[in-house]
Amino acid sequence: MRVLGIDCGTEITGYGIVDADETSRIPQLICIGFGAIRLPKHKTLPERLLQVREELHAALEAWHPDVVAIEEVFYSVNAKSALKLGQVRGVALLAVAEMGLPVAEYAPLKIKSSVVGYGLAAKEQVQFMVARLLGLADPPQPADAADALAISICHIHTAQTLSIQERGR
Repeated sequence: MRVLGIDCGTEITGYGIVDADETSRIPQLICIGFGAIRLPKHKTLPERLLQVREELHAALEAWHPDVVAIEEVFYSVNAKSALKLGQVRGVALLAVAEMGLPVAEYAPLKIKSSVVGYGLAAKEQVQFMVARLLGLADPPQPADAADALAISICHIHTAQTLSIQERGR
């Protein structure tokens, strides 16, 4: 299974691609790639949203994921920030839908719990554990790319757990 995780942001949207190799005795997580879409502040909002769509399309076409995992909307004290983030997230979902791929959504607490074991973990803890789980020499940079990889890992862990549960029935 190949999963492309997306961590939406108004300044940086991270993405990360992880394969689950289940052919070995112990299933392996393999980092295929990761990156960040940096949205310049001098561009208008419509231009930035178009950039997100185009760059996500390019990533989807390059990596051919089986599924896309994305962080659910979280509630923010600042309504304006939440609205802008929702627009970026909507464009990301549109890009995925245009490619005809299934989407899985996960709450931030579930993602952090799945990767770190603690739902309120700091960004540095997530980066460290992502590097550890994927056998990377250094924590992925920027943190948004590490978060996207964490979303991919969360989906793989969830899918593996559901598969084991179904086999037990």
